Amino acid sequence: MVAQGFTVDLNKPLVFQVGHLGESYQEWVHQPIVSKEGPRFFESDFWEFLTRTEWWVIPLIWLPIVSWFISKSIAMGHTLPHIALAVVVGVGIWTLLEYTLHRFLFHIKTKSYWGNTMHYLLHGCHHKHPMDGLRLVFPPAATAVLCLPLYNFVKLISTPSTAPALFGGGLLGYVVYDVTHYYLHHGQPTSEVPKNLKKYHLNHHFRIQNKGFGITSSIWDKVFGTLPTSKSAEKSR
Repeated sequence: MVAQGFTVDLNKPLVFQVGHLGESYQEWVHQPIVSKEGPRFFESDFWEFLTRTEWWVIPLIWLPIVSWFISKSIAMGHTLPHIALAVVVGVGIWTLLEYTLHRFLFHIKTKSYWGNTMHYLLHGCHHKHPMDGLRLVFPPAATAVLCLPLYNFVKLISTPSTAPALFGGGLLGYVVYDVTHYYLHHGQPTSEVPKNLKKYHLNHHFRIQNKGFGITSSIWDKVFGTLPTSKSAEKSR
């Protein structure tokens, strides 16, 4: 694609090219290329390796950590019902965070060189190459960096003994989110609920990209008015 005198070469590493698109970046990144083979991001093999993650790595790394945090609250004397409540609240908090990040950060409008570059790394690459199976989940190193401020925030809004279980619930919500996201792109659901969720998410990618920001649920889209209209509703207008 040519934009402002610049051509993106899909056969070369993309990350440091996309910034040159300027104001045309938003149009370019929302024209998906449906291929299971993802593009190369960097010349460096090391940095390229850090951008690729198998889906099963997420539960393998984070579920033991979830268990450790929850066990800390148990060791501090909380009963199982209290622990269960804290975990459920943590999962609920994650669903709101999932929606908020997707709507306001992942879909932020950019046009500067570094703005486009950072957006492409964060989420633009997923909209450009939505079937890239190795870039559907968040790299563990990046998640670990974000966990520290989030845990400190949880400690501010809860008691010392409740904070680990609450954070563990939030982290569990994240694991469910990332695994679900992968499944919605590459799984073949047969039951009604996952089939509808897959349809809902792919609608966000290929039809109405400025609505439908929920991944694991559409509840916050309903609450905040970003629920996409159905095709039948559009035809009846």
